[in-house]
Amino acid sequence: MVTSRLNVPPESGTDDARSADTERAETDRKRALENARRNASSTSGRDSDTENPSLKLAKEYLSLGGHRRSMIDDNITDVRQWDEDPPEAERFWKERVETLSKDKRKQVEDFLPTINTP
Repeated sequence: MVTSRLNVPPESGTDDARSADTERAETDRKRALENARRNASSTSGRDSDTENPSLKLAKEYLSLGGHRRSMIDDNITDVRQWDEDPPEAERFWKERVETLSKDKRKQVEDFLPTINTP
């Protein structure tokens, strides 16, 4: 029986395996960001009077094309940014999120898409 090389995963520890992991991670990051944007836009038409102010800020930031993602480990939230934000999203983050108190900023960060989920 002959097996195709395409169906055989790269051997662990090889350059091909590391490259595949990097490509997969990049694909997962992009998919999570697209899902977060889709979720933000799908809920934007709902009654916003009952919406948490932190959620509103996070959704608005994402709708402006923001790329920041949260990393939550042992209840500690850290925000990571691999890609540069569009100018509108960057300005929004600096003016509306960074100026918040530490606790309120964390609440906004908690609504960003996470790197922990694909």
